[in-house]
Amino acid sequence: MYSSFYTGALGAKASLNKLDVVGNNLANINNGGFKPKTAVFSDLIQYNLNDSEDAVTELQAGAGVRTQNTYTTFAASTPVASNSELDFAIMEDNSFFMVRDRGTNEVSYTRDGHFHRGQIGDRFYLMTDAGKLVLDRNKKPIVVEGRGAKDTPLLQQVGVYTFENPSRLMSTSNNEYVPSEDTMRPSLVKNPELAQCALESSGTDMSMELTRMIESQRAYSYALKMVLTSDEIVGTINSLKG
Repeated sequence: MYSSFYTGALGAKASLNKLDVVGNNLANINNGGFKPKTAVFSDLIQYNLNDSEDAVTELQAGAGVRTQNTYTTFAASTPVASNSELDFAIMEDNSFFMVRDRGTNEVSYTRDGHFHRGQIGDRFYLMTDAGKLVLDRNKKPIVVEGRGAKDTPLLQQVGVYTFENPSRLMSTSNNEYVPSEDTMRPSLVKNPELAQCALESSGTDMSMELTRMIESQRAYSYALKMVLTSDEIVGTINSLKG
């Protein structure tokens, strides 16, 4: 395959990947606690023209780009007041609620603090919209009503945890995250900045995402033009040979 075809095709693919990320960010603009993602690109092999491999010249050719990864910035967003005392907003960066699946006991993390009372037997527990148990500062389910409920205010019970490298968390469903490595361990935030009767708004910046969308669309268009131009050149060369 000619390098111009290869480079153009890789550029078009990378642009589509970025558009997918932007589209997902925009789709979650009204999702509380959502954190937008950013696509990171890296150059593939570059080589010097008319010189040795180690030489640094202005005559260089590249072999295209690829999507290296996507990362999430867990910065705190603006809190929005709610009418429920079971709603909480984390007011500091890189911090999460710890929640546990009732069926699998798998633990995940979220910044979406829209909770409710969920009944199990004769007790009512603090739960997420997905029915997962919200854990306290001792990694135990929080009982809000019934046997075992504490007199301590919920604001002082809800556990908030952080990680040394939160950028390594992987997204799952329901606006939740899990560690990408077994060595990642959560640390309890001893004095978390929590707001009760409030929810954290989505971190998606509409103007920023629209700008990225335009950039990606234009880059995709230019990459396709490169492929088409290469095809025309190859066609002309083949016709001259024939």
